[in-house]
Amino acid sequence: MTAYVSPAPFLPAHYNHPGGGGEYGTGLRKHSRMMTLIWLRVALVFYAAGLLYALVALTRTSEILGKVALHASYLGMVFHFVSLTEAVVQSGQLASASVHNSESLLAFLIMVGFLLAYLVYKTTTPGIVVFPLVFLLTFVAATGQQPLVFTSVAVKHGWLAVHILMIFTGYAALFLSFGASILYLLQERALKSKRSGGMFSRLPSLQVIDDIGYRSLMLGFPFMTLGLIAGSVVAEATYGRIDFLDPKILLSILMWAVYLLMVFTRLNAGWRGRRAAMLASVAFVAAIVAWIANYFSGMHRFITS
Repeated sequence: MTAYVSPAPFLPAHYNHPGGGGEYGTGLRKHSRMMTLIWLRVALVFYAAGLLYALVALTRTSEILGKVALHASYLGMVFHFVSLTEAVVQSGQLASASVHNSESLLAFLIMVGFLLAYLVYKTTTPGIVVFPLVFLLTFVAATGQQPLVFTSVAVKHGWLAVHILMIFTGYAALFLSFGASILYLLQERALKSKRSGGMFSRLPSLQVIDDIGYRSLMLGFPFMTLGLIAGSVVAEATYGRIDFLDPKILLSILMWAVYLLMVFTRLNAGWRGRRAAMLASVAFVAAIVAWIANYFSGMHRFITS
């Protein structure tokens, strides 16, 4: 299990809880951490309905299951939000909600993006891609992760919190755009081969799918940019420099460059449809590689806890 680590120097992880110290305080803190996991695992159970919907949709349509998955996702988000909020309450720091479990926060933000897309377009079909991804991230986060609290200057000043929240929102929007791209390619192929059964009969028009990908892209890019700027502020304040050869930093810049290329081709080159979908897939791969780089970065890494 992994947790995001502040790039700033920090003292050993500790928990400041108003419940007091000693055995009672320790027991109370353990109970709070356990409740955080319990709420997350309850959310995982509800997200499982979305996973089932995605699997069934590969072979046939089920309007009833789609509605069940949608409402189950609503409930899952509620418990997921409670889990994240409890992590903030028990630590007393806003940043702890994003550093104690990166997978959990990212899964929640992806669900928020999916919900916004549903409210605008009234279609659950992006869930075919989104639900399995959210379930996987939540499952990884719910298998025993314990929250960490750091006493770094970056956390106290809030720059780390801004960096994480902005970057993760950018990731979530990028993943949603990727999901729309996958649906676009599938729908386009189905139309060309004149297949109309199974999940293809429930997919929205190519224009709608393309619009979901476009809006997700345009929403996520500013967040990703602001997140990188905040990250540079943290690095400068902590180390007095930015190590551009660090794997995470280098790959994050490359990912941002691909993101920028997507925006440029959409706005200026007029790319739509298949070409835009293919480029979104490339950006998704770049994002995954940049995420994995956290395990090898010296300044910006994941740790096991």
